[in-house]
Amino acid sequence: MHDEEWLADRFESHRAHLRAVAYRMLGSLSDADDAVQETWLRLARTDTSDVHNLGGWLTTVVARVCLDLLRSRRSRREEPIEPRLPDPIVSREDRNDPEYAALQADSVGLALLVVLDILTPAERLAFVLHDMFGVPFTEIAPIVGRSPGTATQLASRARRRVRGAPAPDVDLVAQRRLVEAFLAAARDGDVDGLVAVLDPDVVLRIDSGAAGGLRQVRGVRTVAAGALTFSRVATHAEPVIVNGVAGVLTTTPEGTPVSVTGCTVRDGRIVAIDILADPERLRALDRSS
Repeated sequence: MHDEEWLADRFESHRAHLRAVAYRMLGSLSDADDAVQETWLRLARTDTSDVHNLGGWLTTVVARVCLDLLRSRRSRREEPIEPRLPDPIVSREDRNDPEYAALQADSVGLALLVVLDILTPAERLAFVLHDMFGVPFTEIAPIVGRSPGTATQLASRARRRVRGAPAPDVDLVAQRRLVEAFLAAARDGDVDGLVAVLDPDVVLRIDSGAAGGLRQVRGVRTVAAGALTFSRVATHAEPVIVNGVAGVLTTTPEGTPVSVTGCTVRDGRIVAIDILADPERLRALDRSS
């Protein structure tokens, strides 16, 4: 095998990990893919003969690429970037194979990704690398240009800020039952049925893209009323997994996607509902998984 082929083969063995790091850093699947591609380009033009831990080296490179992208987003405040939901990872429930199991184990909830968007780029990097991937602060510090102690403080601040992100119940079957009850109540116009499955402080986020941007409402009665309105738009609902939790793909009778919804369930109630209803992003949705 030629050196370039050998290097490409080794890179491919790390691609899934690098994409997971980039997705958590950026919240965008396309940007994550771009960051991974840039990491490959940097690897291809670098002499790595003295690199003893290629996985660690690649993680550092992709983290630097993502940090630059996040800082670039922040620097364009003269042209504010509209807030939006992170790209969802959607897969079908009937899959039973190693690739699907790996996706489930590697998923991170939309509710957490939404909170990560409020962090500074350095805070997000320190939190993602250390708390999600176990990278030591001695390796994080040079990436953010700080001391290990400061890097520790960055992750600590981030940890406090994301503490409010709900951690979902792990029982996917129970999640699905609750989501089905929610959908049935919405279709039937059953406000009491909706209230019964929603947490009193439930938050509903809807990203409609250019049509209306990202809207957020909170509280069981307000969210129940919104669910009744939104349920009239789509006529078909297919159960799917959205970032590791029970979700729904809704379409028109012709099969055109109307929305992707992820429901975060905690302590037997739905505490967060995240709906992507941006037609442009839905058209790009990969539904083959």
